[in-house]
Amino acid sequence: MTPADFRRIARSLQGVEEYPHAGLPAFRVGGRKFASLASQAEGYGNLMLTLEQQTAFVEEAPEIFLPIPGGWGRMGHTHIRLAAASEDVLTGALRTAWKLRVEKNAKTGRKNRHSAPRSRAADKKRGER
Repeated sequence: MTPADFRRIARSLQGVEEYPHAGLPAFRVGGRKFASLASQAEGYGNLMLTLEQQTAFVEEAPEIFLPIPGGWGRMGHTHIRLAAASEDVLTGALRTAWKLRVEKNAKTGRKNRHSAPRSRAADKKRGER
């Protein structure tokens, strides 16, 4: 798989927006990031997973998945080696990260931060009417 495949599959998921993050493609749903191509120059896509999901992916396919080095990896952020992944594996991994983000958004009541209604009290705090 390639960065173009990663982008195509990520963008095919419901409600996904692509946006630049530090000049590189990232993907969000409900205004929150779930994946990026920040490491595409090294041949990786990046997924935001739970530690449990990360562990399962790495144990099942260590030739494809590895934790991102440092603190991000200890929070579940995971590289996927694009050249080693099949379309089914990449699709499943992106869908897993997307679904996790959708579920987290639902728990916080976050549908889309850009269209969230503001209350009159919040407007008054900001001096707006």
